[in-house]
Amino acid sequence: MTLPVVIVGGLHADARGAAVARLLGDVPGSVALHHDLETAVTGTVVRTVRDATGVLSAGEAPLVNDCACCALREDLVPELERLADAGNTPLAIVELWDSVEPKAMAEVITAGGFTVTGVITAVDPALLLPYLGNGDDLAERGLAAAPTDRRTVADTFARQLEYAPVLAVTDSPEADEEDREMLAQLHPTARQVPVDGPAGRSSLLADAALAGFDVEAAAAAQHPACALLPAEADAHGVSTLVWRRHRPFHPERLYAALEDLTCAAARSRGRFWLADKPDTLFHWDAAGGALCVESAGPWLGSLPDAAWEMVPPVRRAAAALDWHPEHGDRCQHLVFTSPGLDCEGLRQLLESCLLTDAEYAAGRDAWQRLPHPFDALLEV
Repeated sequence: MTLPVVIVGGLHADARGAAVARLLGDVPGSVALHHDLETAVTGTVVRTVRDATGVLSAGEAPLVNDCACCALREDLVPELERLADAGNTPLAIVELWDSVEPKAMAEVITAGGFTVTGVITAVDPALLLPYLGNGDDLAERGLAAAPTDRRTVADTFARQLEYAPVLAVTDSPEADEEDREMLAQLHPTARQVPVDGPAGRSSLLADAALAGFDVEAAAAAQHPACALLPAEADAHGVSTLVWRRHRPFHPERLYAALEDLTCAAARSRGRFWLADKPDTLFHWDAAGGALCVESAGPWLGSLPDAAWEMVPPVRRAAAALDWHPEHGDRCQHLVFTSPGLDCEGLRQLLESCLLTDAEYAAGRDAWQRLPHPFDALLEV
């Protein structure tokens, strides 16, 4: 279908609203769709469709399986089809509700036959650290999208931020150089576009909304095996430490250090391997003082050659960059970003969690007889 669709999301509601209003003003005839999930507690989701002049229509969508996000998915594509059939909308702006993540919606819209021309996360730099450091459950803040939603404010905001190739940044007088540097280091490849500035069809935000978006590439960039992680940086009091090794972690020592490692930085992420589970690629994802560790499937080095043909090229390319003659693509690749980061202390702590020379020399059979403390964390 020829209707271009841009997704605008983010937990910073005022910044998001300003970005949507700017797009409506800069692209004449554009329409914004918004599903308000706050009303889900009453059993419905409220949908509004508006343009630069105001609300054009409003309606309700029933909950699906007690899930507000499911109702959004069921209702969004038919609304886009209606706009496409009318044939007079140059741009559909899908304004996501606070805690809805853009990845799932981009995939739903694409599967519905539409072209996502942009994904934008709106950010107020002054709120970056307060949100990234907020370990509250979304439910505690009235932001859960379903009764089973166990996400936190911090990890939701981090994914919203890191998925989008474009960040719509408000000119916040409360933001300082540290805030802006933190944003740049968290997502160094993102295009930062000011929400404020000269109006008109040729505005940077409007251009970004129509620039194009690759859903498959965006998903690959988030996969733990081939994620494009930030590089080392140090400016304006903010540091990013990139720590890479090929030797495996001792499971007990790493488990004992988890709290210190999690609290060492405002944001940390990456992939790692454990000596007692040498074939499993583990995903590290921490924000707001909370850590999520989960299996992301096998390392390619543990698979037979024939299986490689079934792996996406981007995954094979990432494995080749990490390849070790003995361990294949197994590696530690963890990235920590924070103001006031103690890089040297963090390096020492991480190094202390690796196998010692003697433990390493004992070989894989001995490694797999080590204790398995992560089993409880992984609910194995």
